[in-house]
Amino acid sequence: MASKQLRDPNFHKSAVLIVEHGSHGAMGLIINRPSSVLVRHALSEFFDLQSVKQPVYMGGPVEPRALLILHNLRELSSTERPIVPGVYIGNSENAFKEVMQRAANEEQDLSFRIFSGCAGWAPEQLEGELARGDWHTAPACRELVFHDDPYEVYDSVMQKVYEAHRLMPHNCRNPSWN
Repeated sequence: MASKQLRDPNFHKSAVLIVEHGSHGAMGLIINRPSSVLVRHALSEFFDLQSVKQPVYMGGPVEPRALLILHNLRELSSTERPIVPGVYIGNSENAFKEVMQRAANEEQDLSFRIFSGCAGWAPEQLEGELARGDWHTAPACRELVFHDDPYEVYDSVMQKVYEAHRLMPHNCRNPSWN
């Protein structure tokens, strides 16, 4: 979660799901920034997705023309560890095609998000930004990644971050403790 002091317009009030992190750096996807482009329009050249009303999400400023997909289909990522329980990254062209075919067929148990671009950090860059207080961390979960209203994600998680750092309970019985 971007802190309020982070002034980079690419990350203002962004919730970033870290999908890869190691000695080579880190990569993440902004999960709360839908674009005005619909998936059915962005992929109309490849798939008939007339029933798909979902937007393409702006995943970050790195490689904005690259599309990435998060989905909940374990059988398509049997060799991959989930990013969080129930969330997988489309790691092949076949996985991407399969998710889109299932979306076109309006499969009820399917959850997915398409992202344009990603966020990236060089080795130790993210750690430096965390130490400086540019970011807050919170556990990710499937419900946040595939939230029905992405505009609620930032405020919802920030509320949990603030509550976790509060010294006294918000509703204390003894006002002299305040």
